[in-house]
Amino acid sequence: MQDVVITGTGIYNPPHVITNAELVEAFNAYAALQNERHADRIATGEVQPMVTSSVEFIEKASGIKQRFVIDKQGVLDPTRMRPHFEPRSDEQLSLMAEIAVAAAEQALKAAGRTGAEVDAVLCSAANMQRAYPAMAIEIQQAIGAKGYGFDMNVACSSATFAIEQAANAIRCGTARRVLVVNPEITSAHLEWRDRDCHFIFGDVCTAVLLEAADEAVAPERWQVLGTRLATQFSNNIRNNAGFLNRCEDTDPDARDKTFRQEGRKVFKEVVPMAAEHIERHLADLRFETTQVRRYWLHQANLGMNQLVIKKLVGGEVGPELAPLILDTYANTASAGSVIAFHLHRDDLKAGDVGVICSFGAGYSIGSVVVRKLVVPAAGDSRAA
Repeated sequence: MQDVVITGTGIYNPPHVITNAELVEAFNAYAALQNERHADRIATGEVQPMVTSSVEFIEKASGIKQRFVIDKQGVLDPTRMRPHFEPRSDEQLSLMAEIAVAAAEQALKAAGRTGAEVDAVLCSAANMQRAYPAMAIEIQQAIGAKGYGFDMNVACSSATFAIEQAANAIRCGTARRVLVVNPEITSAHLEWRDRDCHFIFGDVCTAVLLEAADEAVAPERWQVLGTRLATQFSNNIRNNAGFLNRCEDTDPDARDKTFRQEGRKVFKEVVPMAAEHIERHLADLRFETTQVRRYWLHQANLGMNQLVIKKLVGGEVGPELAPLILDTYANTASAGSVIAFHLHRDDLKAGDVGVICSFGAGYSIGSVVVRKLVVPAAGDSRAA
């Protein structure tokens, strides 16, 4: 079977940052407007008043301190509480494709490749901008790639699931070079009016280029030692927005049409699942969990990540073993573990082993075990 390597990664950071203080100010203004609007019903006990948020509450609950967003003004408008995006004509590059191209160009440059050298594009994200044509095909055209493209959605595990599809395509010979992009415009599906989740998500796009090891030219290469995917159905993280809504005659702005979760249940159930998944995957590859130099985990909740690592290595650890990007980026759905890999790998040495792992709605868990390779000298095609 053909060896597969990751040769380039890229990231698109949106132009705006929302701090917790800004977010709390907007949410509390919204809550005050709603309490004023429903004052009579609140007085009779028919409805409960909205509870305000606080910076302390957000940071204690999640570890998040800020998030990037494509549009800031709409989110912070107490009379709107959602982003505002200008509509584009069918002839214009779509918003999701635009940010994917920006991240892809970085990944291609790092790998020493051009779009024309790519055989397949996989667009994997928690939500797609439209049903069809596939976002991946538009991105394929925009970067001048060959072959084929398709979209896939496994919520917060979309990136790792796509990496396995890319690696398998290369191993079986249907592609030599595959680009995985994860454009996560999470601000559009987050319910900014819900105190329990209004702080969770941020926008971003990541890109990963995988290729056949014997053709790689990049100065940095990560061998994909193995991938593993698992799913188990749960309603604890759900979003019911879809094309059937218009036929159900339901309110398009109803609470179930945006992100919602049973946070405590998710924490309790997913942590042991993720730890066991990683441990078994490593064992099958003949690694102990303590032999792993770095864990690039899904970035949803600080406490969740800390407990997963504690279960794996049996003690408290710091960012050296499991780097955190959650405080700066917030939860970026499928892109979180890829951001961690993109930003926190330069100090690793040849031979070091790491795990990229995601876990999210579905439930879905994906792990990618990688090893940093020695880059061969000029004229030598081997890597060890």
